[in-house]
Amino acid sequence: MTVEEYNFCVDEFSDNVYRFILKNIHDIDKAKDIVQDSYEKLWIKVETVAYEKAKSYLFTTAYHTMIDLLRREKKFGDFNNVKHENYSHTDQYSDLNEILHEAIKLLPEAQRSVIMLRDYEGYTYEEIAEVTGLNESQVKVYIYRGRMFLKEYIGKLETVI
Repeated sequence: MTVEEYNFCVDEFSDNVYRFILKNIHDIDKAKDIVQDSYEKLWIKVETVAYEKAKSYLFTTAYHTMIDLLRREKKFGDFNNVKHENYSHTDQYSDLNEILHEAIKLLPEAQRSVIMLRDYEGYTYEEIAEVTGLNESQVKVYIYRGRMFLKEYIGKLETVI
């Protein structure tokens, strides 16, 4: 990859990587640090990473850097111990976007990441598996479970409107 291609990657992909990380960790400073670390790692390997693979490399690196940070901070939750009824929303409110963001915050990190990659960034199951290091079956299961949680949390459309 040339310096011009690297600079194009910074211009083209930095906002997407930042949004993806920020949606997962909800800390502006940490998200900026993770994006910066990811671009630093890309710069170190600029001669070995093909330009066509730069976006995937950046998302993969950012994802793994975020995971490392979360492990250091021990912020993992166990989805099997979450009681959906404790987090369901039955009050009437008209801002579906805000309700959805609140629901996404409640998802375990792994489910939140795969849903963000699939629904917000438009990655395929295969690409998500490559980025996260999971196999495609796990990705599909996490997306299904996450969407079921979101559906139950949001509830009927009438309660939101």
